Order: sequence, then C-alpha cells, then structure tokens
Amino acid sequence: MRGRAANAAMSAPSNFKPAQALDAAAIARAVKRIAHEILERNNGAANIVLVGIVRRGARLAERLAEAMAEGGRRAMPVGTLDISSYRDDGRGAPGDPRLLGRDIPFALDRARVVLVDDVLYTGRTVRAALDALADLGHPESIQLAVLVDRGERELPIRADYVGRNIEAPPDQRVYVRLAEVDGVDEVVIGGAKKGAQG
Repeated sequence: MRGRAANAAMSAPSNFKPAQALDAAAIARAVKRIAHEILERNNGAANIVLVGIVRRGARLAERLAEAMAEGGRRAMPVGTLDISSYRDDGRGAPGDPRLLGRDIPFALDRARVVLVDDVLYTGRTVRAALDALADLGHPESIQLAVLVDRGERELPIRADYVGRNIEAPPDQRVYVRLAEVDGVDEVVIGGAKKGAQG
C-alpha cells in the first residue's frame, strides 16, 4: 500500500515532517514478492546465491533467503559486502563508495548472484559492489534486488527486482529501518541529506 503519508511526502515542500512510506506489513509483502520473482526468473536454479550490502541489504538478503526456503526449498547461501560511503579522505571523489570488507563463504564462479541492497538511488554503491564481485570470482550472472528504488540515478544501473518505487524531494532521504538493526520495520521519507545514498 502506497498510503496517504507517502503521497503527501512526495508532494510536500522540503521542510515537511518525516512520513512513513511503508510499514512492517508492506515490507514483509515486498520481501515475499521479490523472493518469488527471483525463484520464478531463475527457474529455481540450484546455483543461486544472495549477497547483501551491509548493513540493511545484508539483513534483507537473510529475509529473502528465508522466504525462498519456504515450502521445503533448499536454503540459499547468503554472503555480505561491507561498502561504505566516504568523503574528503583522499581516496576518491566525494561520495564515492569503498569496499571495506566481505563475508562470502562460498564460491562465486558460475553462480547466479543476487546482489541485495535497501535503497537504490545514485547507483554508486551498487557500482562499487559489482566491481568487488568481479574481483572475487566469475559469476554466471549478477542480478540486483532492492527494497526501494527512489530513482534519480547518476549511473546507468537498474534493479531487476524492486519492492517499491518511491519518489522523494531531492533534498530528502529515504530511510529503510529494519527490526534487526533499528528495532522497527518501516520506510520513512524525510530528513535532510547528510551524505550520499546508494
């Protein structure tokens, strides 16, 4: 459900109060739908692996794996990439993401990798993750799943699976909050940007 709050947030001036765009039930439905779409598109392939971008992308990858395992299907392997934005540290242009670490306890060669993140925005975080995955192996394919796509890309990157497309004023952030990290499941629009979103 898009909801009145989300619609109001999209048309409100830049000083509007934060508004909830998705509640816990909507997030759960989106995760189940994405899981079903992944299985359907890949015909239940045995070589699917999930790699989540830390932090919330990693939690979403775990939820997708659980949803995909329902009905007696095999448990999907889940790994993580730790990619963080940085600025003014001499390592790259402001806002460029950097790979800080990884925990991928399986081979990527010939795997169908589903990269998972919470919000797709500029595309820079995903670009860095794709570079990292290319250095770690030779997957059969890499697909992208995101809970929220807010558009306004700076790079030609598109998600294969999207929970919800959400518009927001350019000076506002889209926050995905998950119970494992934040104590609550919701997507909220609001709050001035302090740094780059992915």
